[in-house]
Amino acid sequence: MQVSRRQFFKICAAGVSSSSLAVMGFSPGTALAEAREFKLSRATETRNTCPYCSVGCGILMYSLGDTSKNAKSEIIHIEGDPDHPVNRGTLCPKGAGLLDFIHSPNRLKYPEVREAGSNEWKRISWDAALTRIARHMKADRDKNFVARTDDGLTVNRWLTTGFLAASAASNESGYLTHKVVRNLGILAVDNQARV
Repeated sequence: MQVSRRQFFKICAAGVSSSSLAVMGFSPGTALAEAREFKLSRATETRNTCPYCSVGCGILMYSLGDTSKNAKSEIIHIEGDPDHPVNRGTLCPKGAGLLDFIHSPNRLKYPEVREAGSNEWKRISWDAALTRIARHMKADRDKNFVARTDDGLTVNRWLTTGFLAASAASNESGYLTHKVVRNLGILAVDNQARV
């Protein structure tokens, strides 16, 4: 775009006159700004970590609702945490879509089990799910644990079960998870970041 000298002066004059009118109080900006309340001003802010990959980006979740008044709290907005050292407020496309992930009607919120020979899933409690997992792990470990090889070498390994760790966990959680899994004798330990 080419601007002649005359057009340049006209543009400058229009800018100066409009800014002068704004200084004299003819600006509608203040009235427009007060017309609406910011949607997050009443929301509760919670810091968390994105659950998707091993990067561990920080997120800010905003929720409305008050449990003391029997109003169910609901997440209404998610954005990147600008104070987080990993992502400094940015999110990848998966992280930017977390709100849709949370409110998806297909999201599994409770443990379910499908018995052998059945084609239907039934909902069970968390206690029942954890008890069932522990029972199956103990039965498999008792059946397949190898304490020594044929030539007498102590190995203490359990090769029929693997463990998939969460990559967005803290260093401390990862260390404890690794120690527990290795003490059980599990050798097949992998991380969500590689899947």
